[in-house]
Amino acid sequence: MHIVVCVKQIFDPDVATTVFRIDEESNKIVPVSGISPVISPFDDQAVEAALRIKDDFAEQDLEVKVTAVTMGPEAARAIIKGSLAKGADEGVLLLDSGFDDADAVSTARVLAAAIKKMGDVDLVLAGRQAADGDLGAVGLFTSEVLGISAVTYAKDVRIDGDTLRVVRVLENGTETVETVCPALVTISHELGQPRYTGLRETMRAAKKPVHVWTTEDLGIDTGTTGAAGARRVVERLYTPVKEIDCKYVEGDTPQEIARYLAQRLRDAELV
Repeated sequence: MHIVVCVKQIFDPDVATTVFRIDEESNKIVPVSGISPVISPFDDQAVEAALRIKDDFAEQDLEVKVTAVTMGPEAARAIIKGSLAKGADEGVLLLDSGFDDADAVSTARVLAAAIKKMGDVDLVLAGRQAADGDLGAVGLFTSEVLGISAVTYAKDVRIDGDTLRVVRVLENGTETVETVCPALVTISHELGQPRYTGLRETMRAAKKPVHVWTTEDLGIDTGTTGAAGARRVVERLYTPVKEIDCKYVEGDTPQEIARYLAQRLRDAELV
């Protein structure tokens, strides 16, 4: 059994947004010095889902290989190492200038090419959405390129023989879906808390392989990757200017203040 987990590095969501700066000429967020990117929380839970399946199979003396894959700069190696420390077996870093400025579509093409290169992959897991863009599209696009079925918003994933059983989160409850492998499943936060790692696991992860693949390794047309293959065009990225007009209401009695407020609401046609 071979499980591939797609992970993404993002700006740390716990860091105050006021420390970030936008370069309006390039329409990009300028990285803050000294603040390391982190794995998207939903992707971290996808890693946990893969490791739970691995643990279940280990109890049956069955082997599961878990590969963490990400597309990004050299700094993204850190989140691969974090996944290896938790229990993944190997990592793949997709690193090439031809991958820069990708959108969901061109990212999916690269991820799908990498998964195909890995050979026999039984299950692909990903977070339900990236915690920065919140689009929830890359997983589905990847399954489309691979030509495999997709199940979204999973809170539990189990494999029983040839059957993949997934409990999905709905607006008003859950549903259980069954399909066959290979398939792609996006994991929701209802899966539960990912496992923690200590120094020993981190040291072990240093010995696990991280492969770096480029466009040449994947044999992919650079006209379909990165900015060249993107369908989304960012016309402007900027920080909105908030204008606040505050007026203090004075009056001798509460009734007088209430009449004034009521009149202002009527003048603004809000009541």
